[in-house]
Amino acid sequence: MGGSFDPVHLGHLIIAERITEELALDTMLFVPCNIPPHKIAREVTPGRHRMRMVELALKGNPRFKATDMEIARGRVSYSVDTVREVIEKYGRRSDIYFIIGADSLIELPTWREYKKLLSLCTVVTAARPGCNLGAWPVRKGMFTKSEITQIINNFTRTPLIEISSTEIRNRCREGRSIRYLVPDAVAHYIGARKLYVPRGRGK
Repeated sequence: MGGSFDPVHLGHLIIAERITEELALDTMLFVPCNIPPHKIAREVTPGRHRMRMVELALKGNPRFKATDMEIARGRVSYSVDTVREVIEKYGRRSDIYFIIGADSLIELPTWREYKKLLSLCTVVTAARPGCNLGAWPVRKGMFTKSEITQIINNFTRTPLIEISSTEIRNRCREGRSIRYLVPDAVAHYIGARKLYVPRGRGK
């Protein structure tokens, strides 16, 4: 499960727990990106902070694990490269699932080597509030029939949690509470380091 995780929030954890349970996964890897290719124009919180917040959020769940493989690569993060690295690390005998939100599925044809990504792993799509996939399969030339079938068969009805990292960042900038949006340890980390406050006040 990849993403900016800027910051990680309870919606991420709820979706990850539901999918881990439904697919009987041994491990759910959380992979904070280094530089997100679709968000290059937005300043992203340094990777060390986002990685630490993910680590704090996952404590207590033995099946959840954080990895800094994308941050360690030190360049724009492409999911196909990460899946290749996961396969090298865990071996080709493992079943690899790649978790994305429905909003990301709509953008999938713009991703680097998206067809290769589909061939390397099983893409599992989590429902997202406000995302209508009704017209998605008719995008001619983007996917083969077998690829469309694979994606549709791995669409999971996860809870529609209307929490976003953007909302959390905005609430921090406005001095409002983020209680019950992120784990307590993450909220403490954000507060202690003054993340997401107006420039000049943070560390």
